Amino acid sequence: MRNSRIMVCGGAGFIGSHLVDRLIEDGHEVDVVDNLDTGSLANLAGARAATGRFKFQNVAVDSPEFAELVSLRRPEIIFNLVSLSPAKSHLSGGLSSVKIATTILEASRLAAVTKVISVLPSSLLYGEVAAKDVPIKEGHFNEPRTAEEVFARAIADLHMVYRDRHGVEFTVLAVANAYGQRQRADDGVVAAFVEALESGKAPVIHGTGKQTRDFVHVDDVVDACVRTLDRAGGLVVNIGSGVSTSIKELWSLMAGASALTPRTASSRPHDIARLALSPVRARIQLGWSPYTSLKDGLAGLRGS
Repeated sequence: MRNSRIMVCGGAGFIGSHLVDRLIEDGHEVDVVDNLDTGSLANLAGARAATGRFKFQNVAVDSPEFAELVSLRRPEIIFNLVSLSPAKSHLSGGLSSVKIATTILEASRLAAVTKVISVLPSSLLYGEVAAKDVPIKEGHFNEPRTAEEVFARAIADLHMVYRDRHGVEFTVLAVANAYGQRQRADDGVVAAFVEALESGKAPVIHGTGKQTRDFVHVDDVVDACVRTLDRAGGLVVNIGSGVSTSIKELWSLMAGASALTPRTASSRPHDIARLALSPVRARIQLGWSPYTSLKDGLAGLRGS
């Protein structure tokens, strides 16, 4: 896609900062909007050196100043990496996430933004599914079990409303379990295991450890985001590998034969038993497939 003016909400966070680096590398002008509640300016060290193509705005997306900022900066595309981020994947965070998504879409309508691209956790969008329905295809929704799952689906539906009624184009990316550099230990099991390895302590596994997840490297997630700039309009698109890995297996892969025996804790409320996403639509609509194997991605973390 030609060089564009792009705003990244949540751009100082894990996925956001990697996306900002890629967008700048590709020649785009980037505004990062982040109140630094969980993000860090250290994540943007490289981007801040890109004089003339990067601006940082310490603004909360759900504040009145955000709409004014969008009107002033006039981005062509806005990325929403704030709604239902790991720090907001609870009840009160879910409520604020709906407000944030609405605020971004409304500001985009008023400022004639061409497209909004939102990243949502697939675990909340799809919830618990039967083993026969894995890998999960887009549109496979069971009855929600939690308020957070209701919020995730409401956010996805809001994009369709703004497209149909106001002409705001969108793509929603349903992302599997992203991992990689800059991820906080509180925000992902891979990062938590890295912290355990570095400290020489046994990690905590909630439940049996047999629950499975679909792990996708942050570089692959960013590649999908960039491909979405001018493709997959009006669609929810899965970003995952389609491969299931149990939490116990993940620890074995990361720690090796001399691994400490993990400590066990009770299952977290409403934790899902299995997750793997079908990447077929992403392959067709974005020309995207994950290129980082779990083995290679984990090796990169251990070597850092």
